[in-house]
Amino acid sequence: MKLFDVYPLYNVTPVKAEGCYVWDDKNEKYLDLYGGHGVISIGHTNPYYKETIEKQLSNIAFYSNAIQNPLQQELSDKLGELSGCGEEYELFLCSTGAEANENAIKVASFYNKKSRVIAFQNGFHGRTSAAVSVTDNKKIIAPVNAHNPVTILPLNDIEAVTAEIEKGDVTAVIVEPIQGVGGLDEPTTEFLQAVRKITQENNVCLILDEVQSGYGRSGKFFAHQLHDVKADIIPMAKGMGNGFPIGGVLIAKHIESWYGMLGTTFGGSHLACAAGIAVLDVIKKDKLIENVQEINAYFKEQVKSLKGVKQVKGQGLMLGLEFDFEVGELRKKLIYDEKIFTGGAMNKNLLRILPPLNVTKQDIDVFITALKKLL
Repeated sequence: MKLFDVYPLYNVTPVKAEGCYVWDDKNEKYLDLYGGHGVISIGHTNPYYKETIEKQLSNIAFYSNAIQNPLQQELSDKLGELSGCGEEYELFLCSTGAEANENAIKVASFYNKKSRVIAFQNGFHGRTSAAVSVTDNKKIIAPVNAHNPVTILPLNDIEAVTAEIEKGDVTAVIVEPIQGVGGLDEPTTEFLQAVRKITQENNVCLILDEVQSGYGRSGKFFAHQLHDVKADIIPMAKGMGNGFPIGGVLIAKHIESWYGMLGTTFGGSHLACAAGIAVLDVIKKDKLIENVQEINAYFKEQVKSLKGVKQVKGQGLMLGLEFDFEVGELRKKLIYDEKIFTGGAMNKNLLRILPPLNVTKQDIDVFITALKKLL
């Protein structure tokens, strides 16, 4: 049976990984500065992570959410402590970022009984029905998704947001604190704080999509914490399981739950929780958020010497190098000639950098040397 052909593939077959490196089936070693779409948070095959999952797998890997699973509460407690959100939010566990955003939008609509969502140009929130409808990419929105009531506005245009909210039918505003696929543009602090004010005044939920920017990647646990704002709902996923599928939604306590409001088959399984707990333990023990801040400063200093770089975008280790040319061929040369994985974006001039959070200065030096050679 053929695979449904929806992914353009590079001719590389990884078979082994450790830390910030992967090896292919020819035993070639690659520096991973993309982390599988920013999923690898604590490094490939981290020993503590492996041990935790193996131990859990030997006991019980899965059962339904109809039974007691103390691992869910342990994960929730550790997440609350490390993120600083424990007093104000409750956690719903799911499996993916799209599912997290899907449930975030649903919770908002349940809460205020309204239906229209405001989203922003170049935003990406997933590929399920509600999530893709608030994604600014008409090519991936099927006709069945296009009926959802959504208004997409320019980022950082508070007058446009205010005008739409004042119409009275908006359930939620959803925004990425750092846009991922869209090209690492950011809402300003002034804009986010103004959006928070107008949403609160009009009983509209503010959803801050931390699927990619969460879990320390920005240099804070959540990127919106750089702006001193608080959301009603915080979807998250990519860094949560270091490659194991796990997602979650933090829901402010003024939004009440009821039995049957949300549900999921695989979310919050024993094995998923074990992976999530291990990630939080390693982030804390190895001081990875501090490392993000240190490497960010080092990276920005080193790229000053590169030719063709117009600007460095993003925060922490969610970074983009914007060149004065399209980077498709450069990415291919980095992979095939220099054995370095990087990412692309909707902005074809942008090289995305999303390494594991334990990346070192020496790893960055390898990248800078390769870029100087290719440029």
